[in-house]
Amino acid sequence: MNTELMTTLLEKITDLNDLVLQGKALEAFDKYYDENIIMQENENEPTIGKRNNRKREEDFFNNIIDFKAANPRKVTIGENVTMVEWHYHYEHKEWGTRNYSQISVQEWVNGKIIKEKFYYNS
Repeated sequence: MNTELMTTLLEKITDLNDLVLQGKALEAFDKYYDENIIMQENENEPTIGKRNNRKREEDFFNNIIDFKAANPRKVTIGENVTMVEWHYHYEHKEWGTRNYSQISVQEWVNGKIIKEKFYYNS
């Protein structure tokens, strides 16, 4: 495996996670996600394109009543892939109290995330 590529991916995913923890998830999205990003929640239909996915992210954050915690527990780096195990705890207008773990898998090309899939119990 390319050690330089792994270091770069570790730096990028660490920065992305840090931005999320600082309450700057949309800034992280703008910085690290490709224009043609494909994002998918479990086995639901994927959302395609940066504009559509940014709107989805905005809608999610606009429905948060109280964000209690976010904690990246584990980070794994592979060849053009990163995986983060997150723990989230928040109050959502539509979903109520959510307190769960989620695995986020990111596929990277040219320094941008081109595909991200989220795995969690619903």
